Amino acid sequence: MTVRVLLADDQTLIRAGFRALVDSAPDLCVVGEAATGREAVERARATRADVVLMDVRMPDLDGLAATREITADEDLAGVRVLILTTFEVDEYVFEALRAGASGFLGKGVEPAELLDAIRTVAAGEALLSPKATRGLIARFLAQPDPRPGATPERLRVLTEREREVVTLVAAGLSNEQIAQRLVVSPLTAKTHVNRAMAKLDARDRAQLVVIAYQSGLVRADPPAR
Repeated sequence: MTVRVLLADDQTLIRAGFRALVDSAPDLCVVGEAATGREAVERARATRADVVLMDVRMPDLDGLAATREITADEDLAGVRVLILTTFEVDEYVFEALRAGASGFLGKGVEPAELLDAIRTVAAGEALLSPKATRGLIARFLAQPDPRPGATPERLRVLTEREREVVTLVAAGLSNEQIAQRLVVSPLTAKTHVNRAMAKLDARDRAQLVVIAYQSGLVRADPPAR
């Protein structure tokens, strides 16, 4: 099955580079391009892409606002957004996940990493680079109070094993790494993750990270001064 990719970036040269890279993979293909956030939303509806590679800073409508529109559209429920930007900073990571993005990577990633990220997101998994994960933690440290809808009581629907799995997801571990940590099969780990997502009404793993920190299930030590 070929993964259909939409490129959204305001720089023509960057889009051309991404197109050449994505089209070089036998299981991926570019089905459209957009130079603004508004175009990204319109092309997502027109092309029915599986994954949108979304830049953050774009004219007309920025990438985060475009992501919110795409993920809020029921007709685009199968479209996943992978934020790819030079600005891998705390606020963007946090807002990208809240907007419904399934992944966040800096533009400094290796070509093979980007292709694997597209496949990962297309498969319904979430992907955060280590730097982005650290940024997300820092963002929540700056806002320690849980937000409405993400209170500790919300986690009561989870079993102890599911809570443990959500904690590991929030730490940035993949299904394979979770399986190794818990000494279970990757399929069992994935099942626990999927059940937790269903119980917490999370769109994907990225939202599990948000819920874990908002509810206080996971806390991080403040960075050293």
